[in-house]
Amino acid sequence: MSIFLELAEVRYQFFIELGLQSTLKDFRQYLLMLLLMLCLSAIWYYCYTIYAALEFFSHPPQSDPDFHPPVTILKPICGLDIDTYENFASFCQQDYPEYQIIFSVRHERDPSVEVVKKIIHNFPNIDIRLVVSERTIGTNLKVSNLANAVAEARHSFLFLADSDVRVGPDYLRQTIQPMRNPAVGVVTCLYRPLVRGRVAILEAVGISTDYQAGVLAARKLEGMKFALGPTIAIRRTALEAIGGFSAIADYLADDFQLGYLPTQAGYKVELSHYVIEHVIATTSMIDLIHRQSRWACCVRVSRPRSYLGLLLTYGTATSLFFLIATGGSILGWAVLCITWIARLVMGWVVGVRCLHDPVAKKFLWLIPLRDLMSLALWCYSLTGNTIEWRGRKLKLAKDGKLIPLTEDTVDSVEALSS
Repeated sequence: MSIFLELAEVRYQFFIELGLQSTLKDFRQYLLMLLLMLCLSAIWYYCYTIYAALEFFSHPPQSDPDFHPPVTILKPICGLDIDTYENFASFCQQDYPEYQIIFSVRHERDPSVEVVKKIIHNFPNIDIRLVVSERTIGTNLKVSNLANAVAEARHSFLFLADSDVRVGPDYLRQTIQPMRNPAVGVVTCLYRPLVRGRVAILEAVGISTDYQAGVLAARKLEGMKFALGPTIAIRRTALEAIGGFSAIADYLADDFQLGYLPTQAGYKVELSHYVIEHVIATTSMIDLIHRQSRWACCVRVSRPRSYLGLLLTYGTATSLFFLIATGGSILGWAVLCITWIARLVMGWVVGVRCLHDPVAKKFLWLIPLRDLMSLALWCYSLTGNTIEWRGRKLKLAKDGKLIPLTEDTVDSVEALSS
């Protein structure tokens, strides 16, 4: 009797192991299929982005040399960036008939104030004003600076430009052109990074060959329904239609809201063909992680579908996982080579050919490393709601608004938003 029981036990274990092996085999097949689908979706995305970039830059719009309405440039400032004077001065050298520049800062002792005073002295023919005010209308202190500045604006077309932005003398003349259409309420620009240091190079490669590529793909796929932070031109009527700066004063992604809300009010957002320069001052990996994770959180709360859709674009990583999962098979190597080649071509087309970014041209080989880092940051930012911004710890609510976690040290320059 015991022999029959032992045989039954052996048979039972055999079927258990057979079932487990079958389950593992099925799981492996499903995993391989999933990874292959992700690789194919990424290849499609890379090809579509190449098409979107070439289509956009090969059809520059016609310009009207007689269209140059008076404009006001609003520059919220805080602390010193790399080459702050050169950045500010580039806005004072515009080939444009009439424009006004308003610098806005929270404290008179901010080190950027001395630079602004020097700018005012060196460009006496330009209408330049400095607004110093601690008035706060929301959690986002950059928006408070903008609100304090707009009160002094004399013109109906407003240009919002960050302090770390540098432009050429034709910036205003070119960027204002889409406003010839009364339906256009917002114009925004792509940008190429100016860098110093190895960490800044790593961030810049991602900006030129990945982030800007995503902007071009989104524009072609669904139209512009957002704006890019470094520079935004907006009609005063469009700003008033959304409730002014008070409507975005508590949002982390203020630039997204300045594009999205006007579209809800019936205005169009246009992407200018003018490419500005953006100084990247990242000096450490910690700074890079904080900045990039903050941007990822911006996307997650502002455009949750787009955030999840990013998983379909990480072909560099998924093709590597597919190669490992296939045990280094010929198919695995073939998929990886095709995916990586498509990714590098996309990076070259967008970063080098279209944006003329010398950093992307020189360090194109860093794209795979940068892509792997992007996926890690995507995962890191998937559930986190806490960010650090200019020395402040903030919680990100589900609607994209900022909630202070610690008492804001508004008397400290380090805590201010630029």
